[in-house]
Amino acid sequence: MSVVLNIQRSITGQPWHWRGLAGDSRGGLVPDDLVTQLLLARGVAREDLDMHKAPSIRAFMPDPSIFRDMDKAAERLADAVEKREQVAIFGDYDVDGATSAALLILLLRDLGLEARPYIPDRLMEGYGPSGEALVRLKGEGASLIVTVDCGAQAFEALEMARDAGAEVIVVDHHKCTTELPVALALVNPNRLDEDEGAAHGHLAAVGVAWLLGAALVRVLRARDWFASRPEPKLLDLLDIVALGTVADVAALRGLNRAFVAQGLKVMAQRRNIGLNALIEASRLTRAPTCTDLGFALGPRINAGGRVGRSDLGVRLLTTRDPQEAREIAEELNLLNEERRAIEASVQAEAEEISLLKANHSVAVIASKGWHAGVIGIVAGRLKEKLGRPAIVIALDEDGIGKGSGRSIPGVDLGAAVLAAKDAGLLKAGGGHAMACGVTIEADKLDAFAEFLEERLSERVTQAMGERALLLDAVVAPGGVCPDLVNAMEAGGPYGMGWPAPRVAAGPVTVIKADVVGSGGHVRLIVAGPDGRSIKAVAFRQADTELGQALLSAPRHRKLWLAGRARIDDWGSRPAAELHVEDAAWAD
Repeated sequence: MSVVLNIQRSITGQPWHWRGLAGDSRGGLVPDDLVTQLLLARGVAREDLDMHKAPSIRAFMPDPSIFRDMDKAAERLADAVEKREQVAIFGDYDVDGATSAALLILLLRDLGLEARPYIPDRLMEGYGPSGEALVRLKGEGASLIVTVDCGAQAFEALEMARDAGAEVIVVDHHKCTTELPVALALVNPNRLDEDEGAAHGHLAAVGVAWLLGAALVRVLRARDWFASRPEPKLLDLLDIVALGTVADVAALRGLNRAFVAQGLKVMAQRRNIGLNALIEASRLTRAPTCTDLGFALGPRINAGGRVGRSDLGVRLLTTRDPQEAREIAEELNLLNEERRAIEASVQAEAEEISLLKANHSVAVIASKGWHAGVIGIVAGRLKEKLGRPAIVIALDEDGIGKGSGRSIPGVDLGAAVLAAKDAGLLKAGGGHAMACGVTIEADKLDAFAEFLEERLSERVTQAMGERALLLDAVVAPGGVCPDLVNAMEAGGPYGMGWPAPRVAAGPVTVIKADVVGSGGHVRLIVAGPDGRSIKAVAFRQADTELGQALLSAPRHRKLWLAGRARIDDWGSRPAAELHVEDAAWAD
C-alpha cells in the first residue's frame, strides 16, 4: 500500500495508506467513477461490479440446501405447520436473537401457526438454552423447539432435552467444535464439517434463520400447501434481517450486503408495526440508514435484554397492536437511557483497572458489582481505546464471572476462548472471531489471562504493527459537502467488513475547538487556505493525545484531518461535517 500525503506517523502514531488501490498524492479519484473506485478498493472484482452496485437477494442468495441439516430442519418445520403443532422459538436476548426469533414467529404466523417465543433472562438464566427451560417447554406442550442465535455449544442442555423426548432444531452462527451437541438438526454455516456453506460463515443468526424460512417455504410449495392459501412474502421480512445483521456487527459482504441494502428499503415502508414505533421513539424523521440500525434502533432492542425484560424486543417486533408497540418502544427508550448511565459507570472503572494491565496483549478486566448487561459494550469501547482485544467480566457474589470480549481484525478471539474452554479454564465459552462470551470462576482469571497471552500475544503484536489508517480520498476542506457524502453512500451499505469511506481533508487551521457532551467530544471549526470553513467532531477524544492536539492546535500550524464525512441534518438545510478519527501536521 502506498503512503498518503507522505504521512508516515500521524498524531495517533500510525501511517496513512490508500485502501486497496494506489492513487496520486492528492487522491486520484475521478468523481464520475467514485463508486467503482470504492468497490474495487473493498476487493470487488471488476466483473462483479454491477451486482455490488445494486446488491440484490437474487444475485447473492445461495441454495439453502447447501447447508448441512437445512433440508432436515425445513422438512420437520413443514410437518409442524401442516399438523398445527405447538412450536417454541428459543432465542438469545440480544438483537440478533430477538430478530431471529421474531422472523420465524412472523413467518410461521403467515403460515397459520402461532409459535411461542422464549427468551431467557440474561441475569437469572444466562446465555443459551438451559436444559431446565427446554424440558419445561416440552412439558408445557411444545412438540418442536427451535433455538436461534444459540445452541451450538449447549451440549448438556440438548442432552437433557433429548432425554425428555423434546425435538430441537438449532439455528446458530457461533463457532462450533469438532463434536456437535445432539439435536434433530443443527444449521450453522460455522460447523467444522460444512462444505459450500462455510463460505457464508459471516452471516448473523437472523440471516441463517431467513434461509431456513426460504427452505421451509420451498418444502411447503412442493407439498402443494399454497394451492389454496397465499404464499408468505419472505422479502417483506428483510427489515428485521437487516436490523439483526447490522446490530450483530456481521461483516457486510456477500449475502449480508443484499440483506441490508434490500432490508433498508423495506424498513423505509414502515410495514412492521413494532419497528415503526421504535423508529418514532428514536426520533428519526427520515428513512433509517445503516448507521441508525447500529446506533439508534439496535441499542434500544438490546436494552430490554441488558437492563430490562429480555422478551421486549421479540414482543415489539411481532405485535399486531400499534398501541402496544408504542408502549414497548417507549419502555425500551427509557431502558436504553438507563443502560447508558450504567455503562458509563462501568466504563470508567474498567478503564482505571486497564491501566494496571497495560502490557497485556489481551486486556482481561474483572470486578464485582458490574452489571452483566453492559459488559459487551464496555469491552468494545475498551478495545477501541486500547487498540487490542478486551474481555470485561462481571463477578457475582459467588465468584462466578460472566464476561464478554471484543477483538481487533486479525485476532480470532472466539477460537482462543474455545481452546481455553477445552483446557478446563472456563465453565462455558464461545463466540466468533471478533466477539466472545465466557463464564469463569474467579480463581481461574489469572490462568485464563496467561493462556490468552501465550496463545495470542504474537498475533496481537503483529496485528497492532500492521495498523494503518486506510483512506479512500483526499479533498480540500470545501469538498466535505453533501454531494460527496451522497456519492460515497452509493457504494454502501457500509459496516463491519465493508468499511465506510474515509477521507483526508486539508490542509486546515483550527478556528475554534471545545469539548462538548458528557462523553468528552471535541467539536471543531476548521478553515482551508481559501477561507472556507467546515464543522468537525472527534467523538470521545477529549482526554486522548488526538483530542489534546486538536484543542491546543496553534493558528499558525496546519493540519490534515482524516475521518468520515457525514450529513448534519440538524439545521434548516443539510450540511456536511467530518467525524475525525486521526490528524497529522501538514508542516
